Amino acid sequence: MDFRSIVLVLVLCVVSTTVLVQTSAPGVACERKNATTCEECLQNVTCLWCITTKACVTYPTKTILPPHALCPLNDARWGLCWMNFQALIITLAVVGGILIIAFLVCLFCCCKCENFGSNRSEAKMERQANKLRTKQSERKIEMNMRHEEIRKKYGLSGPNPYSKFS
Repeated sequence: MDFRSIVLVLVLCVVSTTVLVQTSAPGVACERKNATTCEECLQNVTCLWCITTKACVTYPTKTILPPHALCPLNDARWGLCWMNFQALIITLAVVGGILIIAFLVCLFCCCKCENFGSNRSEAKMERQANKLRTKQSERKIEMNMRHEEIRKKYGLSGPNPYSKFS
């Protein structure tokens, strides 16, 4: 083994032990702050403060919401001492709903505007095609008039003698 691989193994060992210590320590740290205030308890992100029992407990990460037996939602504090967990959930749900509705409205408006733009471009193309058709028909009429003038000039304006054969 070379020096780099030894250093890599040592760094991995140090990182893994700090991760293990950090994952096991917050539970102990939360329970140690039971006799303190809400502010001191919530300094650690993994802690949950219950007002009725004045207990600092580790947030149950296996369940999304803390169970009622641990602490009722309206008495639980997480992150902020002045906002209960139930109000926090309702606020986040309302903000999330508003963001989703705003996204859908923007998406609908963009699609609507895009279709409006394509309708406008189709109408423009149709107008250009009509202009080209009218110019072409005018040119055709002018060409026929010139041909008639040439026929008159050379005395070929009468009935076509070859029309019997066609």
